[in-house]
Amino acid sequence: MTTNDPRHYDIIRSPVITEKATQLSEHNQVMFRVSPHATKPQIKEAVEKLFDVKVKRVNTLLRKGKIRTFRGRRSILSDVKNAIVTLEEGHRIDVTTGL
Repeated sequence: MTTNDPRHYDIIRSPVITEKATQLSEHNQVMFRVSPHATKPQIKEAVEKLFDVKVKRVNTLLRKGKIRTFRGRRSILSDVKNAIVTLEEGHRIDVTTGL
């Protein structure tokens, strides 16, 4: 068992549990919300160390913040970076359990 570096917890913020993310699990993929400054190699290393799995590839997407109006008040939602992690065959991550 490898020791977990605290920096890995800064890179991987939380798993994304939505309908689309759940459908990705059928293709051996998991979606995580990650730090906006994290690179693909850093995300790959963090997932491999935290969950003890082998990562095949990492795809990232950056959703820009949007302006919302609620009862006449305007607010800006934050930018969000998500990572879709494809795992090697035979490896699985159960995001419903704690780490």
